[in-house]
Amino acid sequence: MPAAFPVTAATIAGAEALDRLRHWPGEHRVAVGLSGGVDSSLTAALLVEAGWDVEGLTLWLMSGKGACCAEGLVDAAGICEQLEIPHHVVDSRETFQREIVNGLIEGYQAGITPLPCSRCNRAVKFSPMLRWAQEERGLARIATGHYARLRFDDSSSRWRLLRGLDARKDQSYFLYDLTQEVLDRVVFPLGELTKPDTRLEAARHGLRTAAKPESQDLCLADHHGSMRSFLDAYLPPRQGEIVLQDGTVVGEHDGIEHFTIGQRKGLGIAWSEPLHVVRLDAAMNRVVVATRDQAGRDHCVVGAINWVSIAPPAPGQRQKVHVQVRYRSAPVPAQLTTMDAEASDAEADRPHRCRLDFDEPQFSITPGQAAVFYDGDAVLGGGLIQTAT
Repeated sequence: MPAAFPVTAATIAGAEALDRLRHWPGEHRVAVGLSGGVDSSLTAALLVEAGWDVEGLTLWLMSGKGACCAEGLVDAAGICEQLEIPHHVVDSRETFQREIVNGLIEGYQAGITPLPCSRCNRAVKFSPMLRWAQEERGLARIATGHYARLRFDDSSSRWRLLRGLDARKDQSYFLYDLTQEVLDRVVFPLGELTKPDTRLEAARHGLRTAAKPESQDLCLADHHGSMRSFLDAYLPPRQGEIVLQDGTVVGEHDGIEHFTIGQRKGLGIAWSEPLHVVRLDAAMNRVVVATRDQAGRDHCVVGAINWVSIAPPAPGQRQKVHVQVRYRSAPVPAQLTTMDAEASDAEADRPHRCRLDFDEPQFSITPGQAAVFYDGDAVLGGGLIQTAT
């Protein structure tokens, strides 16, 4: 391989990853999305070791000072120098501001808790990266360091998006909104590695990012110091009431954007039993809370659905699925019933909608977050939670 550093024998997981990459069907020319972290760094290193023609691609997402982009750009450039591959930086700040920052602010103002990562993957990263790689460099594929797997199903002629092998690092939840056209041109070299495998392989390659700590927050939170600081930079304080479902005032808040459904800690309320946030009322500027036995939700409606591993079911069809309603939440069983689409679904270019009836009441059903439907390890599809009752 062209890298200027010695590479010792691969670990078992690394050797298996290299074998998969060497036998990957189609052209072995690729642009690797490099964030400056260990996962994307190893992705590039494995592809180079497997004999692929590799170029690095980093998106410049945010303006101003901040470790997120500044250090990431430096580390990504250093990895490309170490691997002796070209490095390209694409200015995506305007797209990121429009699609992610503005969308977040509008969502929080409306009393929902948006999920920026899946939208960013769809609108800012994967499709734009593929377009740039093809148009500017003649590269038909991109690779990323996501912990997810892909399998082509000959019977349906569709790519099946699967959970990453490491359940603690699985990122399929954030990838539910990728289209078949995108999945056909994506490579996930780390999908069958665990995080410890990745660290060992990165050390084997002598990568400068091998021991780099992981970010624990959204990139915007890292950039601004915390999610609260990000929101405070865009939204002025607006004091309001914290109330029970019957309207009884039990406290005050300085902005509904600082609360999320299911939240119990940090409410600043003295009450006879723990209270949970059950609704954010933007019109009245109220945070509505309830006791745990009143906070559960039996069902929700999900819109703007993207069906991934299966073709879109017809309206009225039912099937049992396991649903993940937060990235860190466990999948829970539910009955999925497809519904007629509404105008908002078509506007989002996802003309599908469903109702989920949970086997047991759930406490974190949050409008704006994603509900992702699984059959075993396969991502059937997912969408944005609209309402929960």
